[in-house]
Amino acid sequence: MTHTNPQDKPVTAVIADDERLLREQLKTRLQSVWPDLQIVGEARDGNEALAKADELRPDVMFLDIRMPGMTGIEAAREILALPEWQGEIVFVTAYDEYAVAAFEQGAIDYLLKPVEAERLVQTAQRVKARLARRVTPPPPEDEAALDSLMAKLAQMQQGMTPKSAQPLRWIQAATGNTTKLIDVKDVLFFKSDEKYTRVQTRDQEAFIRTPIRELLPQLDAQQFWQIHRNAVVNLGAIAAVTRDDTGRQRVHVNGHAEVLEVSRSFAHLFRAS
Repeated sequence: MTHTNPQDKPVTAVIADDERLLREQLKTRLQSVWPDLQIVGEARDGNEALAKADELRPDVMFLDIRMPGMTGIEAAREILALPEWQGEIVFVTAYDEYAVAAFEQGAIDYLLKPVEAERLVQTAQRVKARLARRVTPPPPEDEAALDSLMAKLAQMQQGMTPKSAQPLRWIQAATGNTTKLIDVKDVLFFKSDEKYTRVQTRDQEAFIRTPIRELLPQLDAQQFWQIHRNAVVNLGAIAAVTRDDTGRQRVHVNGHAEVLEVSRSFAHLFRAS
């Protein structure tokens, strides 16, 4: 079986990310730098990504590395094993140091979040070139190189801890129908409810789907403290900590009127030594 030359038909792609807003953002930026690329499907997790790859056989799969159920790495392994698979895989990751080390072989491309237009242009050019050369199934040595890279990625992901990962620098959050990039240093506090986590700055509030328990390991522990099961505060934004008549502690934040409750399990953080 031969792969149709990209010049004969539009290149097709599937975007897989568990965050709808991030899928929409990548789709918009791809349309800007690669207007003839056809997005033929989207997936919300690794299992769905595998199903879409098998059903649609796109030329390119954009896979977020960290997805529920089956990760992007695990999905990539399964996709590469599909009979006569001849597409390209581009990983999307928020971990700069992790990605650079893992992809230094250059066998598979990657994008760092937040995705920048210049980097996306480079990725598009490389993918087009690889597709243009791929008129037969990959030779065994290419498959071996890809499998080696997949193993390396999986090993690094399993060994990655909050200490080895770079702290989160940017938050991609929704304000109405708009996605904004918020510098983590500008965040006063994070507060979660059942479905969303509010990202509060001095002049705006935005929302993400990441729960506090998943967000906390990505934050700089020297800058952010969890003070309640549903709240994390920027230490630099604390104006004062007070006690009410029952002994409950309250955190007052510079630049915002909301007062945050400190649960008893975190009360020790603000005890005078």
